Amino acid sequence: MSDKSSDVFNVDKIRELVELMKEHELSEVDLHDSPQRIRLRRGPKEGAAMVPMQPVAAPAAQPAPMAAAADSTPAAPAEDGNFVTIDSPTVGTFFSKPKPEDPVFVKVGDMVSPDTIVCLVEAMKMFNEIPAGVTGKIVEVLVKNEEPVDVNKPLFKVALS
Repeated sequence: MSDKSSDVFNVDKIRELVELMKEHELSEVDLHDSPQRIRLRRGPKEGAAMVPMQPVAAPAAQPAPMAAAADSTPAAPAEDGNFVTIDSPTVGTFFSKPKPEDPVFVKVGDMVSPDTIVCLVEAMKMFNEIPAGVTGKIVEVLVKNEEPVDVNKPLFKVALS
């Protein structure tokens, strides 16, 4: 029987993992190789609210591999006349409601303010609350629940008020 702990918990290996986390702006790495496990975390990004993972049905499609994480606040809205979009700040999976049995955060016709939570984007088993960032009325939901999203993908169309 080989001693896997000497590989996983080797200080040089941990340093390499920390450097990779910094290079790719990752906040957490969690590796499992039964019975061994190592979890490395860096402080949460400013403005990102981390919510414990909720049990949900398995997504129909796997999300794209994690790319370098973007700022956790919504991207600058794309303007279209008196309309803007609320964009995904990160790669992950879009969730329109906090739990499968709960109502959606927002729907077409709802008024939102900059601090209104409009959805969750799950990335690496961390659920990030996405605020509207603008004041207005939701006129269109541009993605489906549990759909994979990329950085800057438009999630909602909002009529500014």
